Amino acid sequence: MPSSSSLGTDNTKRSHPDSIPRLSGGRTVLELSLGTGIAVVLSLLLQFLIVQPGISEPGNAPEALAVLGSTVLLLLLLVPPALGKRIGNGGLRLIGVWTALTTLTTLLLATPLQRTRFYYGGASVDNGFRLQYMNRMAENLVPADMNYADIAPYYPWGWFWIGGRFANLIGWEGWAAYKPYALTWLAVVVVLAFTLWSLVIPREQALLAALVTMLTGMRHGLMEPYAWPSAALLAPMAVLTWYALSTRERAPRGVLLGVGIFVGLTAMTYTLNFGFAVLVTVVMAAVIGATRVARGAPAGRTAWELFLRLVPIGVVSGLLALVVWAPFLLAGGLSESSAAQHYLPAGSAYLPLPFTEFSTFGLLCLCGLVWLILRATNSSLAAALLMVTVTVYVWFGLSTLALVAETTLLAFRLRMILECVLVVAGVIGLVELLHRLRGRVPGRYLPRLTALSVVLAVTGALSVAQYQLNTGLDSRVREAYEDYYPTGHNAYGARNPDEPNAWLDELISTISGMTGRNPQRNVVLSTNYNLKSFEPYWMFQQETPHYANPLGEYEQRAAEIERWADATDSAELAELLRDSPFRAPDVFVLRHRGEAGGPSSGDDTAEGSNPPVGKLSLTLKRDVFPAQPNVLNYRVLFDTALFRGPEFTTREIGPYTVVVVR
Repeated sequence: MPSSSSLGTDNTKRSHPDSIPRLSGGRTVLELSLGTGIAVVLSLLLQFLIVQPGISEPGNAPEALAVLGSTVLLLLLLVPPALGKRIGNGGLRLIGVWTALTTLTTLLLATPLQRTRFYYGGASVDNGFRLQYMNRMAENLVPADMNYADIAPYYPWGWFWIGGRFANLIGWEGWAAYKPYALTWLAVVVVLAFTLWSLVIPREQALLAALVTMLTGMRHGLMEPYAWPSAALLAPMAVLTWYALSTRERAPRGVLLGVGIFVGLTAMTYTLNFGFAVLVTVVMAAVIGATRVARGAPAGRTAWELFLRLVPIGVVSGLLALVVWAPFLLAGGLSESSAAQHYLPAGSAYLPLPFTEFSTFGLLCLCGLVWLILRATNSSLAAALLMVTVTVYVWFGLSTLALVAETTLLAFRLRMILECVLVVAGVIGLVELLHRLRGRVPGRYLPRLTALSVVLAVTGALSVAQYQLNTGLDSRVREAYEDYYPTGHNAYGARNPDEPNAWLDELISTISGMTGRNPQRNVVLSTNYNLKSFEPYWMFQQETPHYANPLGEYEQRAAEIERWADATDSAELAELLRDSPFRAPDVFVLRHRGEAGGPSSGDDTAEGSNPPVGKLSLTLKRDVFPAQPNVLNYRVLFDTALFRGPEFTTREIGPYTVVVVR
């Protein structure tokens, strides 16, 4: 595979400098293991040190320190290779690279959060479900559904299960462990990307690829840290897949095994990326087979050869996938409808064109697109990456066609994969261009050319990082500081009684006191869904149908709740609860009319609004896809008289009424 570089190539166990893989299987496993271990320990240590100064927020001091430190680290990473210092396979140099990459990533991403216990996005919107899953896995050694009791989990639990063990190890609750755990993964992924790219391109180029992958993560990978590993590492694995399928030599068993393991681990962490990885593999096999047949190879023999290479990938990945998916499948999950894909934001409606952005990042993507098109016919690296790029757009097309079946393929989630491919291609293309320039520029100008390349690389990386710190992540950082902890206060120490979540602490303590039970022994039906993010209650109803386990029967549960609200008295309600086809709530958390408040203004389905006099309200959501927003809030109203019988005990907490079933 042609991959000339102005920075030179490694000396590996392969005799030919452009051979793939460039490292032996044993060395690859060793580097992945050691690099991961160093990244985990160092990132956690750095996160601990970053919070020690206690810089006051809000302000720009943390970001200023992050930018200064990042500038120094970028110079340390980029200047030596530009001056001809090879990374090679030396242990100390590799440890130095792993350390610098980990420090850079952690410094950039942990510093803005140094005064909050929340991760980017706080406990708002989708983060509420992520915190809920972390809490569940921290309490359950055996994987369980994040929300519903006694059913097999639906969303892949691999990343969250490890997170639960991490929370147990450090002795923190799941929601509190989410921030350090997610930040550590972001650092680990950059180190893994460096090692995997080192399998297919020279070390120095792999370093650049890891850096731009990290910058892509700042744009799109932060909010789904469980999806980011498979998205960030798919590009180098795709190159290995292309090699394994296209080489006419003996089948590379080690590479096929590695690809199978990667695809399987993807299935254990993020279903969408698993489906995309499978599609990429099939598309590659189809293109390679069609090309061979067009050149005169027998169709039957070609199909058989490619099939034999796909089999180990499929078997290994399938076995790993079953570790997560078998319980759900055995419970009949495939026969249940899911609303998980009922979401069509603008990012899925319009094709992603990052190479048209007027920015440093957009220019790098444009360079990558040009390089892919120009080199696809004479570079297997470019051909493989172009296959991934084309498949992203194919996925977008299929997602749009899926609207006919009243669903989507959530295509907007693949934007980060597309950008990872394009920016890495852009880096490789620019390195090739620099190599050509060095061969044509008079020797006296070479030091200036080297200095210019370093300056452009450092300033380009900083421009992307600074934009994200200053603008791109601003709302997510603000949520991390302003959202309420389960103490009823936020990171600033503020508490506004008019905010529903200011009552979390009292709600949690009241439920505990009134039931006398461990949170995991309670099924709760609550109009304040933030409770699920901080305590491992089993919730009778998920907050939205789009995150609900299909086995949980969201719509049937909603109908059951409305039946309860129509009961004539407390005795009938108690009987309905006893006869429910679902495990009935032990606790209701409903909203009552505030003593001093008049009729609420604005949306009367909002959590913070007051129900009519004599009523207790519960907010539910209805799927209205393909409308955007894709949910409609509506209320279910209970007469306060329904809970006055001996079957129930009630207590008012701020704007809420807590009802415990005796």
